[in-house]
Amino acid sequence: MTVDRVPTGTYRLQLRREFTFHDAAAIVPYLADLGISHVYCSPILQATPGSAHGYDVVDHRRLSDDLGGIEGWRALVDACRAHGLGIVVDIVPNHMTIPPPERLTDPAYANWFDIDWSQHGGRVFLPVLPSGEEVHEHYILADWRRGNTELNYRRFFDVTSLIGLRVERPDVFAATHELIGELVHAGDINGLRVDHPDGLADPRGYLEQLEKLSGGIWTVVEKILEPGEQLPRTWACDGTTGYDAAAAVTQVLVDPAGAGPLTRFYEEFTGNSAPYDEVVKAGKRQVIDQLFGAEINRLARNQPRDAVVEMLVHFPVYRSYDGEYVDDAATAAKHERPDLAGEIDQVVHALAHDQEFATRFAQTSGPVTAKGVEDTAFYRYSRLVALNEVGGDPGRFGSSVEEFHAFCTTIAQTWPATMTTLSTHDTKRSEDVRARLAVIAEIPAEWEAAVGDWSTRQIDGETEYLFWQSLVGAWPITVDRLDDYMRKAAREAKQHTSWLDPDDDYEKRLSAYVHGVLADGRLMAAIESWVDSHLSVAARSNSLAQKLIQLTMPGVPDVYQGQELPDFSLVDPDNRRPVDYEIRRHGLARLDDPKLLVTARALRLRRDRPETFAGSHQPLISANEHVVAFARGHDVVTVATRLPVGLRTAGGWGDARLALPPGRWRDVLTGRAADGALAGMLDPLPVALLVRDAGT
Repeated sequence: MTVDRVPTGTYRLQLRREFTFHDAAAIVPYLADLGISHVYCSPILQATPGSAHGYDVVDHRRLSDDLGGIEGWRALVDACRAHGLGIVVDIVPNHMTIPPPERLTDPAYANWFDIDWSQHGGRVFLPVLPSGEEVHEHYILADWRRGNTELNYRRFFDVTSLIGLRVERPDVFAATHELIGELVHAGDINGLRVDHPDGLADPRGYLEQLEKLSGGIWTVVEKILEPGEQLPRTWACDGTTGYDAAAAVTQVLVDPAGAGPLTRFYEEFTGNSAPYDEVVKAGKRQVIDQLFGAEINRLARNQPRDAVVEMLVHFPVYRSYDGEYVDDAATAAKHERPDLAGEIDQVVHALAHDQEFATRFAQTSGPVTAKGVEDTAFYRYSRLVALNEVGGDPGRFGSSVEEFHAFCTTIAQTWPATMTTLSTHDTKRSEDVRARLAVIAEIPAEWEAAVGDWSTRQIDGETEYLFWQSLVGAWPITVDRLDDYMRKAAREAKQHTSWLDPDDDYEKRLSAYVHGVLADGRLMAAIESWVDSHLSVAARSNSLAQKLIQLTMPGVPDVYQGQELPDFSLVDPDNRRPVDYEIRRHGLARLDDPKLLVTARALRLRRDRPETFAGSHQPLISANEHVVAFARGHDVVTVATRLPVGLRTAGGWGDARLALPPGRWRDVLTGRAADGALAGMLDPLPVALLVRDAGT
């Protein structure tokens, strides 16, 4: 069996003890029928027993016992081969679970790990005890709370149990990639997803080594790009895992006209009038102070500490490569702290001339941004949380159709085989939650009136405003799910409680509030009625529009497990709940659910016409702002409804038309002919996937 190098569509599976290689093998016939070309697996190597995600590898030489070991892996490979599917595997080069102390200090392994041996008298500092401190010969066991300030090894973000690997060393690369290389050369693995490249000392060099090992199979990297940022063209990969695409699709479906009224109401309700960029800076300062003291101490050993902190706070992207964005950060830092101008210049000079310092700074700026933005600012700036997504910018409220087309054109020209996505195991909300919440931008007055009626002002305004959006976005939701989510959200926000210092009294009040609201039958009935009357129809339109756009735009589309049917999940672990594949298997036979219909027909079309979707992105511009349309190659056209509430208010499509390329066109979703009349194409479904009849 020959598997094409570039997938036509992938399907992400979160493997764990409850969903093993054998379980994955059992659904391969369904996935093949759905239309994907590659099964996309979470990490497969031996992780901490019971791991819920697999990113905490303990042994790079073994397949996971929890997942079924070599026997289970062979079952999955055989099933995929029997159905003509390839396999993409998630690999974790940056870190692993911290091994036993004797291995850390064993001369055979000590150079594997990114440890600063100049600290603590050449001993490894292990903050793993509940309290107290005990010294051995080569390492120190200490209270876990001391880790954030005294740690002397690089870790993954602020997770002390995950130690940084030095894969820039050839021997470490070889040892940690030997099994993956064997599986690639055996044809078992046909593509790779590289976790957290920003943590590596030399991402470009790593990807060059990986390309040599793999023979150049399709490879994407989990690189978070800020809006407007480009992936380095020198990287030996095919693109990113698609957060930039998810942000672009969400933004084009959010009405920019809602920014003014929603901002006013948000500020009145919460009392928070700080612009988003100020919230980001405050979040970065807080995590630097509370979580990354050890990393800052290391950076400030030969550089002025305050200047280092200001550069990290003002760094506009996750990480610099070859010195990009350093001047931008310095200018912003000096504007805020002119008294530190000379010291900031000193740091800039060091970043240009001290490679060790520049590397350490780059490896720190990513975690500071991730924790300060994704895991802090996103939870304390809730103006419209449909925008609060990894790779997105909550400070930017909607985009034009022309901006979306410009993004797609760039992707088609520069990274045509990049991955696109709408949901992942790390997204803050599922795609359908975001699609529903995007409707609020079109009905700000109705939203303001509803929240005003529902609100009891029993908790702080910011948390309550997030609560109402979460409730309607994930509706219907159980009290346990919402209670768990709100506790996590409050801890991430770090304003009233936190993971580091939980406030039991606050969390009990918050839990009581959640339970009280959901126990109020009259209020629940009112909310259900409001969701049905104000959100549901438009949300369905948004959901189908974003799905079809993502599945047919430039790049390789990924479907996160279960998202081929409507799903209203919040952040992990909510979005990692078991998926009912029996329902999906029966639904695929009938195709009576619109989202499943769109997903299957689009994936099958991509699989049948790979040359078409490897081609250019050709915008089809309409004078009507309620349509997003584009052609792929010469024989496929996507048409999707945008801003459905405004369309309904305007009286529908009327006689509006879309100028289609020459030829006779047919909608593969409905089987009907299409002549360009939008009313005919976009009813009853709000989307159309057109193919040109042969010979026309």
